[in-house]
Amino acid sequence: MVDKVPSADRLSETLIKDIKLLLQSGDFTKAESQLLDLVASEPDHEEVLYMLAVSQRYLKKHPLALQTLDKLKRLIPDHSRAYQETGHVYRAMNNSNAALNAYSRAVQINPALEASFKAQIEILSATGRAAVTGQLKQQLQTLQALPKPLIAVTDLLSQGKLVKAEQLCKAFMQKVPRHIEGMRLLADIGSRLGVLEDAEFLLESAIEFSPENIQVRIDYIQVLRKRQKNESALAQAKILLAKDRNNPQFQSVFAVESMQSGDYDTALETFDSILATLPEDPVTLTSRGHALKTRGRTDEAIDSYRRAIKKYSAHGEAYYSLANLKLFSFSEAELHAMELQEKNLGISHMSRVYLNFALGKAYEDKGLFDRSFEHYERGNAFKKAQSRYKSSELTDEFNAQADVFDDAFVAVHADTGHDAPDPIFIVGLPRSGSTLLEQILASHSQVDGTMELPNMLALAQKLRRGERMSATNHYPAVLKTLEPDKFAEFGKTFIKETRIHRSTAPFFIDKMPNNFRHIGLINLMLPNAKIIDARRHPMGCCFSGFKQLFAEGQEFTYGLEEVGTYYKDYVELMDHWDKVLPGKVLRVQYEEVVADLDTQVRRILDYCGLDFEESCISFYENERSVRTPSSEQVRQPIYQSGVEQWKNFEANLNPLKKALGPVLDRYPV
Repeated sequence: MVDKVPSADRLSETLIKDIKLLLQSGDFTKAESQLLDLVASEPDHEEVLYMLAVSQRYLKKHPLALQTLDKLKRLIPDHSRAYQETGHVYRAMNNSNAALNAYSRAVQINPALEASFKAQIEILSATGRAAVTGQLKQQLQTLQALPKPLIAVTDLLSQGKLVKAEQLCKAFMQKVPRHIEGMRLLADIGSRLGVLEDAEFLLESAIEFSPENIQVRIDYIQVLRKRQKNESALAQAKILLAKDRNNPQFQSVFAVESMQSGDYDTALETFDSILATLPEDPVTLTSRGHALKTRGRTDEAIDSYRRAIKKYSAHGEAYYSLANLKLFSFSEAELHAMELQEKNLGISHMSRVYLNFALGKAYEDKGLFDRSFEHYERGNAFKKAQSRYKSSELTDEFNAQADVFDDAFVAVHADTGHDAPDPIFIVGLPRSGSTLLEQILASHSQVDGTMELPNMLALAQKLRRGERMSATNHYPAVLKTLEPDKFAEFGKTFIKETRIHRSTAPFFIDKMPNNFRHIGLINLMLPNAKIIDARRHPMGCCFSGFKQLFAEGQEFTYGLEEVGTYYKDYVELMDHWDKVLPGKVLRVQYEEVVADLDTQVRRILDYCGLDFEESCISFYENERSVRTPSSEQVRQPIYQSGVEQWKNFEANLNPLKKALGPVLDRYPV
């Protein structure tokens, strides 16, 4: 019988195993030779590149090792061991400062890298800076005191291997159920998976067992913030601050939570207090700029961002924050400085992302559209390298919604849900004009503007995961197994949990755009809710999303093909909702609002059952805080200049057109 020829993947695994043995035996010359052969056939193989860099370091081929590591870091921006190995190479080259930077970045990504902590302590001690090693020694001691399974969990988390991390952490917690760090790590996994309710419970329990654990309390505050439990998060921040009112970290947490709670005066006072202790701290100045921007104090925000850059010239977030002030233009000197920093190999991956998006905006303002597109594309490519997003998975999820919510299922549940008419959901894609519609409605005396509330997404995530954080996706199929009174319970809970974001008006807005995926569930639980679909021309909407760097989520915007596919799938799902829930959703097209504001405002108010109020036409005079990227634009009278900006880039947008397919020819709907 003839043996089967091993596949290329199998052959690579066999060779990799043999090469590891060569490295362990110290035969680096032979290892390098075999690794170079593998690189020729598999140039983007993570493990091959890493081992090649190690071989090159031991062979004292330091420049080649750095080149190999740079390639690996471009492929996987958060590859912690690539940064650690970079530190080893620079240390071998006697470049202490570069080594320290690399080791520091390594432990930021992966706090389980004991060798990077030790190397930093040794370098600092050897160069007369032993006095600043205290925190590093404390972090190292904390790491060394952890049980080995939890060190492995930390390592897996840094690599994004959440399912393996969860399995290992749960196995450990079954043996030691009240281990504080185990609870914290399991909560971290839950938070990353979007199972925020479980994460909150774990951290709340951990605080009860260990009320003096600072990191647990900070993590708890962050989860509460993600759940939009701003009052509770602020209360926890006050407890933290009471422990040491002069601690800049505690002050910063308190300032951020004050800002999230709408108390911008206290936030700004606290930021100024931090700056008195840490003069011109760039992170604090940037956060302060965000608060000033949200309050509409644009000139002061610009000054704060520029001070941050003056203090730290590679502070990409501050440059991007300036670019994100849509009516701001960079000076020639600022443009030159950004170009220099973007080429700086020593800056962080995220700073490079920020700088490319900022440069895209800067060159767009100058009318250099091809050059602008190069930077938008480059910034998205860097961001996409960190993402595990797959368009096909979202397509499958949208198709599953249509499969569950057929005519028969909708008919059977015609009378379910809680009868509260309070919510007005504004759904659609980001950059579709949803913030404009929110500002118009929030200017009505009977409507409270809130924010992009996470409650619907959290409910869907809870249904999706079932009893386990990372189990098989149960949603939306699980809806067919629930009793009708369960949907009424969901509706009552939604009204109760969102009450904290409202004032006294009888109606309120939830502007979470991704809720369009869950219109079927919304109708089951809140049949009297209003739903407005904010729609914009597919080219304008998709390209505007592509050139906008969102704080989190919206991973479909990191590629032209991905954003086009998402838009196409969104339109097809909205077609389905129109079919099975006729008249339920009001479609409002951005271009029509811009062309005839009065008619569209009256149409929206009529759909919502609201009397006409002139304040909805003069929405730009509303001084409410707006946190989305469109915050400046909705403080001005309506204008048409942005409607067709995508045409300046049309020569670069063929992948987007191809992904959109026939949807492109259907607009306006």
